[in-house]
Amino acid sequence: MSKLAIHGGKPVRDTPLHYARQYIDQADILAVTDTLRSDFLTTGPKVRELEERLLEVTNAKYAVAVSSGTAALHGACHSIGLKAGDEVITSPITFAASANCVLYTGAKPVFADIDPDTYNIAPDEIQARITDKTKGVIAVDFAGQAAELSRIRDICQGRGLFFIEDAAHSIGTKYNGEPIGCHADMTTFSFHPVKTVTGGEGGAVTTNDEALYRRLLLFRTHGITRDRDLMIRDWEGAWYYEQIDLGYNYRLTDFQSALIISQLSKLDIFGKRRREIVQRYDEAFSGMEEIILQKNIPDSDTVNHLYVIQLVLEKLNGSRREIFDALYGENICCNVHYIPVYTMPYYRTLGYINGLCPKAEALYRRILTIPLFYGMTDQDVDSVIEGVRKVIGYYRK
Repeated sequence: MSKLAIHGGKPVRDTPLHYARQYIDQADILAVTDTLRSDFLTTGPKVRELEERLLEVTNAKYAVAVSSGTAALHGACHSIGLKAGDEVITSPITFAASANCVLYTGAKPVFADIDPDTYNIAPDEIQARITDKTKGVIAVDFAGQAAELSRIRDICQGRGLFFIEDAAHSIGTKYNGEPIGCHADMTTFSFHPVKTVTGGEGGAVTTNDEALYRRLLLFRTHGITRDRDLMIRDWEGAWYYEQIDLGYNYRLTDFQSALIISQLSKLDIFGKRRREIVQRYDEAFSGMEEIILQKNIPDSDTVNHLYVIQLVLEKLNGSRREIFDALYGENICCNVHYIPVYTMPYYRTLGYINGLCPKAEALYRRILTIPLFYGMTDQDVDSVIEGVRKVIGYYRK
């Protein structure tokens, strides 16, 4: 329990406000129920409609909808032919899936340190970790801000590496005026409920490369095809299909697709509201010497998925844990994004040790994620600002 709660002060909110929450309206509900009444629950027309809508949103040539953001990352790694002995460079400040997807193929994730201002993977750190075993880079758009995509793409092209952009946080963001989804060899998306756009679960991969697109299609459906041009044996009839590769059941349902399509129709208003809240937070916290804010590169017109504050613990009498608990005492339910992946117990069993990415480890010890989602009212935003100021003031040296 926090000191504030122990002292019995009245919290700034009467009810808990969580760090993220989906927004579902009547149009979303009708989209799902109409699909539930249709002839198709899965592998039907809504999946293809979603893929077509994603092409409009991302300016990519091809899109493949899958069952989760993790499935999208796995598919991207599989489609470039990763195998044991290969290496892929990625960020440690991310959800585990950004690295696990490499392990799924038998290859090895290599962690490159972050830029301490943007919290995204640093291009110079990528460059320093390239070896003869490196086959690709997975750059994560942390909190919604685009990574330095041009520099990373140049590094990859110069060394013959595949470039995968993990855009689980950044749908709606633009980089140099172009939407996220068309800058890398493949871009992966997540539609988990805490993301800007949700399908309950779900994911997608976009690409401009037809060969990668064809591999992704096979990958999500057990490696099975009904395309006669791809078949090895003679076609036997309309019922006939062939398994020509080893794939998975990573298909997305039609009713999830219907929900995502409906949500995408609100992407602009979702992004507008998120920007408004971020601006309010920036104005409220930028003058507080106990807090450092994530810096945004000029190339990224960012739609934030998360709002992360960095605590200047040297100016506070409390630990990050005490401040976290105190905010909960104010009914402001924060979180921490992320624990560096390679410090997890499982990764320890693979030989990873502390100290690989000192900037990422230092950042982790100081960060908190405070509430940010479309459905927040102005009063909600005011209460978060008041709560953060109150708690920081309490622990200020």
